[in-house]
Amino acid sequence: MASKFNRSNAAQQLYHQNKSVKELEKSDLIDLEQVFANSYDPILVTDKDGYVILANPSTRKMMGISHDEIIGSNVKNLVSKGLYDRSPAWEALETRSVVTAMVRTCMGTNLMCTSIPIIDKDNNVAMVITNARDNDIFAKYRASLEKKRIETERYKSAAEYLGEVDLDLRLPVARSRKMRKIIASCNVIAKADSSVILYGESGTGKEVIARYIHRNSLRSNEPMIPVNCAAIPNELLESEFFGYEPGAFTGANPKGKLGLFEVADKGTLFLDEIGELPLSMQSKLLRVLETGEVKRLGSTVIRRINTRIISATNRDLETMIKENTFRSDLYYRLNVIPLYLPPLRERIADICVLANKFLQELNKKYALSKKFTDKTKEVFLHYSWPGNIRELRNVTERLVVTSINDDLAFDDDFILGGKVKSSTVDEDYTEKKIPYKGTLKSVLKAVEEEYINQVLTECHGRVGEAALRLGIHRSMLYRKTKVMES
Repeated sequence: MASKFNRSNAAQQLYHQNKSVKELEKSDLIDLEQVFANSYDPILVTDKDGYVILANPSTRKMMGISHDEIIGSNVKNLVSKGLYDRSPAWEALETRSVVTAMVRTCMGTNLMCTSIPIIDKDNNVAMVITNARDNDIFAKYRASLEKKRIETERYKSAAEYLGEVDLDLRLPVARSRKMRKIIASCNVIAKADSSVILYGESGTGKEVIARYIHRNSLRSNEPMIPVNCAAIPNELLESEFFGYEPGAFTGANPKGKLGLFEVADKGTLFLDEIGELPLSMQSKLLRVLETGEVKRLGSTVIRRINTRIISATNRDLETMIKENTFRSDLYYRLNVIPLYLPPLRERIADICVLANKFLQELNKKYALSKKFTDKTKEVFLHYSWPGNIRELRNVTERLVVTSINDDLAFDDDFILGGKVKSSTVDEDYTEKKIPYKGTLKSVLKAVEEEYINQVLTECHGRVGEAALRLGIHRSMLYRKTKVMES
């Protein structure tokens, strides 16, 4: 009964101190007790001497104490007993001012407490009202809000970045056996998160393959960010890849900027022309791959990222390692799954398919109905295409734009620079009968040796370049040539 009396008396005092518009009814006092009892946050009321006259259930729960133990106790005694390490209520009594402080309870909970003294008409402290909030929950909520803010900023940056690049959504053409095999491999490796590196001459469609892998991966709902490493000035590489805080350097965006690793978080980062990265940047890239952590310029905060790396190059990285222009440790990090894209001259079955595809796009773009003549297709099949798919697309567009008639015929001396070379025709287009005898195994071996020698001759003995053209690793080419010599 005493407890109930104390609570009612405290409620009456509190209400009388704050009433301003109307006299309080008895039902109002009952409602006030309900508010105290059902508040999620701890509420503690002490009298002018620091004795507890009201403590709601949340307060008792946070302190690990019963109702009878806390009511009537002095806050200084509660501190001395180790129930909590500091009493803002007592400090508010002594200073006659609002006190906000962090309090740690014996239950290991951190509370952000605010104690407000209530002054009576005689200018004396009548009571102190303390309310508290679990700071750990607040910190988690604040962290959650910050995470959502960063996520929103990341998607905004991705949208802005992708709006500046050419989103090539075309599916790769794979009529030839080599390309069909590559696409089959892509369908398998797309489901993993392993690093992929694409080798091939310029214009062989490395970015198209990279996009195909991303679209068929478990990250397909996240952005794929393509980066041409050769197109970024060396002095801007670090800020582009890692981002920066506001005011990190002169000329920086005053709002700061997300780095490409953060923009591609949970998605895929495609590093084209990886062989063009300077050694200083290679070491920083290696650290990100090893730790999964990035730090913006001007920041002390380390951020975790989960980004899949697909890289591409038309250079011989193993030769660059020997020349000390590419780090071997980075090479082994990137070279988890190597894919070798054949040049167009080794994909004869794909040439006309690609040309017709480009022609359809151009006919649609310019509202035309042009078509290739048989002679034009024949020239296409026997040209060496040093510029690969990119050159084929450009030649097709040149024919469409410059041709007066719907039948696309041309003077190859003008269009193709006067050189129509014999291509390395694959098995889909070979009509010549091979004058070999013996078992199938011996014939296949002889054909393989002949072709390897041909490619090595065309590459002037450069094993790395020959291996790229053959679509095999250079170590395998070494083994094959050693067997051939024995």
